[in-house]
Amino acid sequence: MKITNLSLAAIAAVAMTTGAMADVDMKIGGQAVVYYQTADVGDVSFFDKEGARANAALQLNLNADLGNGFGMGVQGTALNTFGLEKNLVDKVMQAGGGDLGNASDYEAITKAYLTKQIANTTLKMGRQELPKNLSPLAFSEGWNVTKNTFDAIVAVNTDLPDTTLVGAFVSRTNGNGLANDMSTFSDLAGGAAKKGAYMLTAANKSVANTPITVSYYQLPSTELSAVWADVQASKLGPVNLGLQGGMVMNGATGGNDTTAIGAKVSGKAGPANLSLAYSTVDDGDVPIHNVGTGVKTPLYTQMILNQKAIKKDADTVLLKGAMPAGPGKLIAQYGMTTANAKNLNGENDYNELDIIYKFKALGTNMLAAYVMADLDGADKVNVLRFWTRYNF
Repeated sequence: MKITNLSLAAIAAVAMTTGAMADVDMKIGGQAVVYYQTADVGDVSFFDKEGARANAALQLNLNADLGNGFGMGVQGTALNTFGLEKNLVDKVMQAGGGDLGNASDYEAITKAYLTKQIANTTLKMGRQELPKNLSPLAFSEGWNVTKNTFDAIVAVNTDLPDTTLVGAFVSRTNGNGLANDMSTFSDLAGGAAKKGAYMLTAANKSVANTPITVSYYQLPSTELSAVWADVQASKLGPVNLGLQGGMVMNGATGGNDTTAIGAKVSGKAGPANLSLAYSTVDDGDVPIHNVGTGVKTPLYTQMILNQKAIKKDADTVLLKGAMPAGPGKLIAQYGMTTANAKNLNGENDYNELDIIYKFKALGTNMLAAYVMADLDGADKVNVLRFWTRYNF
């Protein structure tokens, strides 16, 4: 929906004020989401209330060009369960400040930012999403009902040839995770980064078909800093190659750094896209993960549920295939993790199978997924996940 030439003078008149005349170009959009997950583990079976979670969400986005290089964006989010917790589900995927029993029913401002264009530099100040490709260790995750956002100041500059520079100060986030309160913003790194985080990213495309991205982070309150690099080389004959690696440096007395390396080879076999990925993370003190949520990782071997197993003292192999199927795309992936002594699951190896079908129906984007998670020494977990998203 687009509304053009809305006079700020009219708004000012209502407010009994005066001001200069300006034209505002506004766009309104958003999404509606219904999300359901059920698990089969131990004495709990699929579709039992005790192992089920659900939410519905409505997000409204308002973006405006204010003229003179200024812009703004606001996002309102409402989260509800439609009362499903009374009969069909026991928990929610995301929670909010207005909890009703096990349910969550809230409205919050999840984005509110001002932008300013100055020559080849764009400033974005306020509550916003951070993309993983430019902020690999503090990013907005899309796996849950709604994405987490950050209070941040971000500057993007394109003065250098074939290079995008991104500088940011990130202060707070609403996090993510099962039943996380999305209406409350707190410090990064689980509350430890009380002075926030500083980030600098350089993304370069000087080498044909080989974009290179390097990011550096400093978290003053935690004595932690980090560097992460990613190289994507495409059109290497019949295959594409990805390389990634980084380190979290622990400046505390006696602290141990954490190092991670990953590689991915991908290509086509008839109608199917195939890839093989590997990651290794050593036994340092700090896991390799999103410091805004403590949930997902930037690793090529990230799957639907395997993040706890792969982010510390682990070696992981992932085989993935995707191909068209009917009105959508079928994805199958299998991952195997060898865990070592300081792994977050202890020395318990982990295997996971994901079968995912993404398709369009009734004017919406839909996903149906089956996950088998097998951790040594624990009951095998089977999960069914369904969601539908209507973008407008």
